[in-house]
Amino acid sequence: MTAPYEKKELSKEVIDLSLEVIEIARNSGKIKKGVNEATKAIEREKAKLVVVANDINPPEIVMHLPALCEEKKIPFIVAGTKTELGASAGLEVSTSAVAVLDAGEAKKQLLNVKKEFDK
Repeated sequence: MTAPYEKKELSKEVIDLSLEVIEIARNSGKIKKGVNEATKAIEREKAKLVVVANDINPPEIVMHLPALCEEKKIPFIVAGTKTELGASAGLEVSTSAVAVLDAGEAKKQLLNVKKEFDK
């Protein structure tokens, strides 16, 4: 399923890698969870990667994020469901968006995501 706010088709490997970055960063780096926190991280140019779920309803909730990320040159990826994204972020509830501020031990994976994103 492709969300209406998705700008770029990425491979399953890149999507899985972005979820892996979130999982590692939550333990060894820093992440922000939720649309409001992600928006603030982007506006403050602290985010290194922004991942949103593909099943957000209504999609208008996150439609501002791709443009903000493009303006600030931050990779924006649509990956998995809200439940999967929440689990990657270490939450027992779902979340619509996650911003990675510090990849921690996932710096190499984050570089690989950025390389794919820039193709």
